Amino acid sequence: MATPWRRRRLCTLVVGHESSTVALRSVSGSGAQIDTTIVPATGMVVELQHPDAGAIKGRVSAIDADGIRIDFDGGEAAVAFALNAIIADMTA
Repeated sequence: MATPWRRRRLCTLVVGHESSTVALRSVSGSGAQIDTTIVPATGMVVELQHPDAGAIKGRVSAIDADGIRIDFDGGEAAVAFALNAIIADMTA
């Protein structure tokens, strides 16, 4: 859930050759929780595109009533993506 100081940013989720607008609920260097109406299969590789932080690939690790969890590899690029997304969401 977005906190009062952080708005929920709209992003794009790319699944195969299709894309959909999604809401970024939370993000960290290890992954992201997104609100979405499309439900890719668990284990599927997807790309999350943030308007300011860029794009990152991850693997769908969980599905719940509100959306999906995407796991990142936790490397430097994933941490940079998460920090840039958080900063952008706090400053605009």
